[in-house]
Amino acid sequence: MYVVVCYDVVSDRRRARLLKRMKGFLPHVQKSVFEGHISDSRLVEMRTMIQEAVDMDEDTVRVYHLCGRCIPATEVIGTGVYVEREEDQVI
Repeated sequence: MYVVVCYDVVSDRRRARLLKRMKGFLPHVQKSVFEGHISDSRLVEMRTMIQEAVDMDEDTVRVYHLCGRCIPATEVIGTGVYVEREEDQVI
């Protein structure tokens, strides 16, 4: 399946940890957005990891499931390629 994951994490430390862990599941396309194909079993693993990494009272993570027709209908304005800069890294 194809998913888009975006997050709003309050703590710099938790956000950096989540960013690092998410890179093991999906391509990083914007500062707090990941998207791509993922198997059902990996999606379960990713959800568990997210629940363990965030503060359920302060942070928000959204997982959007895109159908096969929606993927090619997604509009990207600009380069569509995320290039991480050093200042994007939160320690």
